[in-house]
Amino acid sequence: MPLPFLTADRAFDTTDHVALPFDDHDQWRRPYRPGSWRVGTAALALLLASFVLLAAVIIAFAGAFGGACVTFGIALLVIAAALRMLRMGAWVSRAGVRRVGFFSTVTVPWAKVTSLRTTQQPVRWLGLPRTVQGQALVLDRQGGEQLLLLTDHNADFLSRVEAFDRAADTVEAWNAEYGAA
Repeated sequence: MPLPFLTADRAFDTTDHVALPFDDHDQWRRPYRPGSWRVGTAALALLLASFVLLAAVIIAFAGAFGGACVTFGIALLVIAAALRMLRMGAWVSRAGVRRVGFFSTVTVPWAKVTSLRTTQQPVRWLGLPRTVQGQALVLDRQGGEQLLLLTDHNADFLSRVEAFDRAADTVEAWNAEYGAA
């Protein structure tokens, strides 16, 4: 029994290209779902944070309030890291494209984009130093600077080639609609 109201992909399953009533192009949106590697890692980090919070409560009941505060601070850092990890990726809006990294965010207005293309190149595997041959969505900015938006071996698209292709096509469609002509 299919339950379409529970799926996140139902907007992609329609054959008509009519905008949905909640489809606001001024808000920043991720043109793809977060991958299982990213969600799984964040879930494990939040599970770890729950154990650290439990340890902070036990330390506080034992009477060591300084240690409890330090442990509580560590739990807050793990929670913040997990939430930031879920936020990472490429985001689009009418204003431009945004690449959210763990420590930095780069926003490029559509008027500053000279080209957006999918290329075969060495890419990092799950963000680690190891590189493998893969596909990457590369954005060229005015001034000759390049920005790597998506790769097919990152935490969102590992073992999901069709999802990478669909996300790259979606970002390219946003560029075609709002980019400089």
